[in-house]
Amino acid sequence: MFNKILIANRGEIACRVMQTARRMGVKTVAVYSDADADALHVAQADEAVRLGPAPVADSYLRGDLIIQVAIDTGAQAIHPGYGFLSENPDFVDAVEKAGLVFIGPSAKAIRAMGLKDAAKALMDMAGVPVVPGYHGDNQDGDFLAGEAQKIGYPVLVKAVAGGGGKGMRLVEREADFAEGLASAQAEAKTAFGNADVLIEKFVQSPRHIEVQVFGDGTDAVHLFERDCSLQRRHQKVIEEAPAPGMTEAMRRAMGDAAVTAAKAIGYAGAGTIEFIVDGSDGLRTDGFWFMEMNTRLQVEHPVTEAITGVDLVEWQLLVAAGGKIPAQQDDLTITGHAFEARIYAEDVPAGFLPATGTLAHLQFPDSARIDSGVATGSEISPWYDPMIAKLTVHGPDRPTALTQLAQALGDTQVAGTVTNLAFLRRLAVDDDFAAGRVDTGLIARKIDTLSQAATASPQRIAAAALVATGLDNTGDALRGFSLWTPLKHTIDLAAGDTVYSCQLTVNGPDNVSVAVEGTNVAVRRRRGQWWTDGQKMPHVRHHDDAVTVFDDETLTLRVIDPLDRATAAGGSDEVIAPMPGLVRDVAVTSGQNVQAGDRLAVLEAMKMEHVLRAHRDGTVDKVAVKAGDQVVAGALLVALAPLDAS
Repeated sequence: MFNKILIANRGEIACRVMQTARRMGVKTVAVYSDADADALHVAQADEAVRLGPAPVADSYLRGDLIIQVAIDTGAQAIHPGYGFLSENPDFVDAVEKAGLVFIGPSAKAIRAMGLKDAAKALMDMAGVPVVPGYHGDNQDGDFLAGEAQKIGYPVLVKAVAGGGGKGMRLVEREADFAEGLASAQAEAKTAFGNADVLIEKFVQSPRHIEVQVFGDGTDAVHLFERDCSLQRRHQKVIEEAPAPGMTEAMRRAMGDAAVTAAKAIGYAGAGTIEFIVDGSDGLRTDGFWFMEMNTRLQVEHPVTEAITGVDLVEWQLLVAAGGKIPAQQDDLTITGHAFEARIYAEDVPAGFLPATGTLAHLQFPDSARIDSGVATGSEISPWYDPMIAKLTVHGPDRPTALTQLAQALGDTQVAGTVTNLAFLRRLAVDDDFAAGRVDTGLIARKIDTLSQAATASPQRIAAAALVATGLDNTGDALRGFSLWTPLKHTIDLAAGDTVYSCQLTVNGPDNVSVAVEGTNVAVRRRRGQWWTDGQKMPHVRHHDDAVTVFDDETLTLRVIDPLDRATAAGGSDEVIAPMPGLVRDVAVTSGQNVQAGDRLAVLEAMKMEHVLRAHRDGTVDKVAVKAGDQVVAGALLVALAPLDAS
């Protein structure tokens, strides 16, 4: 076994690998960029070495520098985590040439599965079923449009390199093909340095079921399946294992196909075979097709670990050190059911827009497994993926585990940035999801309900007002109390563009009346606990110029400076950059008339493309940027004027 390994990654996956390494007595070396100097993975490692500036091209993608750090620190092996260099065969070659061990598959195996078109051809030869489509080298737009017409709409345009939903577009009609192709190619070029795409038939009522495989270069086993059908923008949101509705015959067929795929390339280490499954009429052994192989540890590996009791990182280290697979297929069994939810800093009502911020407060429930690379005080940077944590629960059966998931999400508290917690909890209690009626279109069909902003009820606003004024301070029972007449406080709180005026009347140390826009809320303290209108008040956190109320739907309200009250509401006709990023495209010119919903510009940030659209009909008054500009958050992109009738 190794004495010391270097982890060529950051965030939660770096922390996750360190946990197992520490338990096995293996020392760890962390690497970091300037943006991550105070990151959790740096603090948890035995050693940490700076790579360079924040951009990944200058830090986490510097394979030559990472290898030199490993040599200088005496590390014997490099664990790539996922993303970054984890599926880069040239990096694997360089690691081995330097006399180090790559904790993962061979460069040959990665190359075999690295391009989706070549991988599908290989799997077809091996007898693994593949989705109908065009996987050739011809990238001419007109030719690809013709192939799409032959396949029949709807089709998926997919980057041949990479994963994570990047460079992927669903095109439902011929008229939209050119735009979908151009968008997919641009995103693929940025994310993977390769603009090539393939075209596949889009399966109706599709389910995304993947099989965890593990090999030692000679033999391979599978550790059952995960259902990853709950997706938005082709990115996974909640994963579970085992898959609902799975039959033993289907599990055997998918498992055998996955093992066949792994053995066909002499696979070593942890990998995932992803299948698209026709869920229109139950799960059938003739209704699943190979999509791609991820030649690395998956983000959602905790659910597999929960139901099998296997530590996949431990297996990775053992096999990389020259050992065989620690278990045979017949030794592996499923116990109970597990769910994993990905908690992100993102503005769901705004279209899942990635967010930044400093975590003023972070608290997770003890009832769940938490994989996280941040803590209270950590910064969610615009440079990297905005994941806060992965929350995993495990119960004896699916209904119990799902109840645990909803409870754990409700008990998670994050302040300092917007999150998708309310969205995740709505999913966890959704009737169709609870019944196992899952497919990749479920979120899209219910997006209006699932993505609603948190309700700013008078009781929640009253709770926020109490804490924002400091009147909840249990350490000072007479704070705010007046001897002769009730003391009154006024405060304005804003949720989005809506401002709520609150007047608090202190009737005694345990009795406050809060008037919220004409609605009176009775706030009482009983045995040290505040209640609003007879209901126990949720936990509230005051941070900087905001107040966050934690209950089933986290609500953050800004505290408005009275001098700024007149400008608190929105209504601007300026389209601004919601975060730092690169202007990928500007679709309008000054003087052009636009309609609500028209595409104005495309901003590339946090590894994703974000289309900015007109919120109303109007005339473009000013275009302040051009394609290729790097902009800061809040920068003016396009300004609109009233519609030019001429």
